[in-house]
Amino acid sequence: MLPKINQMMYIQTESEPDSESVTLRSRVADVDDRNIYIEIPLNEKNRRLYRTSVGEQLLVYYFTQDGVKHLFNSSVQGFRKEAVSLVAIRKPDPEQITKDQRRSYLRVETNLEIGVKLGDKLRFVAVTEDLGGGGASFLCERRWPIEPNVTLSCWLLLSYRGGSISHAKFEGEVVRVLPVEPDKNLVMLRFADITESDQQKIIRYCFERQLELRRD
Repeated sequence: MLPKINQMMYIQTESEPDSESVTLRSRVADVDDRNIYIEIPLNEKNRRLYRTSVGEQLLVYYFTQDGVKHLFNSSVQGFRKEAVSLVAIRKPDPEQITKDQRRSYLRVETNLEIGVKLGDKLRFVAVTEDLGGGGASFLCERRWPIEPNVTLSCWLLLSYRGGSISHAKFEGEVVRVLPVEPDKNLVMLRFADITESDQQKIIRYCFERQLELRRD
């Protein structure tokens, strides 16, 4: 599957022969027969825009809505000046895109507020234990009547490293419920219904969180 417009993309490159690989994040702005046009990439480590050069070799990867990681090799073809400057990278042939079935969504430990709604009346706020592009788990009071196969309406409060805050909404199907404390359960769920834009918000948060955990 070729990347789509507004697709979040992650790029690995080496700025100099002896330097460490740099991880960049960008978004697809346009596509034509030969190139994919992306926004100027952001360096995930120092939060600065990354200036690419023509001919620079790139390893690009992105996640489809079903959680499969797709990878392809590309190179910088040039630049396009519009209201926002764009970088043209070589568009791969479909057969040049590799699917990495072994790694689906990145999952990270994190404590975020999650709002939960069950039915028409029951609503409460809990705290996540972990989060990924395909699901989440959270701790809640055992008195809430949550059982496997139940569908919950949820929202997440996501705080990014740059200081911005966003919300993501989804329907989650409960997979397991485990008693972990005298008065609390661990609820594990998978996303049953989520928009691609909200899923990308969560994936972005998970990558930023992973980088933060590595620094610690």
